[in-house]
Amino acid sequence: PDDPVLAACMEVLQKKGLSPFAVHQLPHAVITLKQGAGRLIRSETDRGVLAICDTRLVEKPYGRQIWQSLPPFTRTREADTVIRFLEGLGRGEAPQSESSTESE
Repeated sequence: PDDPVLAACMEVLQKKGLSPFAVHQLPHAVITLKQGAGRLIRSETDRGVLAICDTRLVEKPYGRQIWQSLPPFTRTREADTVIRFLEGLGRGEAPQSESSTESE
């Protein structure tokens, strides 16, 4: 890391036999993502798309932890579903809930 404080923190964790990724970086990433999702949807009438274009969420073991930390919402890996959602918002339509959600 470029941040000397973060580098020192990671070094201390390593010296204690802990994984800096699991103990510090992953929890920090989870908190940051949850905060972003919270800023997108603040009320029951708010609508939006949280696009996560990082394949590690479905390819890496820690991806499930990140997915499970997010609030419940429709999840998809299909661009057409997102496009239809955004087109509906542009027409002022209330989004329809998808019949299934994807969690991985």
